[in-house]
Amino acid sequence: MPSPLVIVCPHCSTANRVPAERLADQPTCGKCRQRLFAGHPVELDADSFDRHVGRSDIPVVVDFWAPWCGPCRMMAPAYAQAAHQLEPRYRLAKLNTEEAQEIAARFGIRSIPTIIVFRNGREIARQSAAMDTGNLVRWITNQS
Repeated sequence: MPSPLVIVCPHCSTANRVPAERLADQPTCGKCRQRLFAGHPVELDADSFDRHVGRSDIPVVVDFWAPWCGPCRMMAPAYAQAAHQLEPRYRLAKLNTEEAQEIAARFGIRSIPTIIVFRNGREIARQSAAMDTGNLVRWITNQS
């Protein structure tokens, strides 16, 4: 029997153990009882970033963005649609680089939007450019 996957709750950041075969069954958090997958990107901040990226057993894709960035705002609907298509195999998240400058500096973010795919807490791929939904989904799925 395969071991359960750790999925971090997008609402309360609690780590939950979920059998892989149950990911598509709309699992809920054991602490706050909300759905672990809602079909949209999770908003991360400096406090929740390491917990989501470091604890999750599914790949976490983070969009490093800023509110003043035109290409970031243009890509936001495509990124949300990609989250809807890719969950629960991937967790898509967003990190506002203006509010979490120390994390952006830690990962050497020099241009935005920058999208980084993390697996088991380690960066496995990076892309700096706005993309449409189809290209986002293709790029993300080709990284795993």
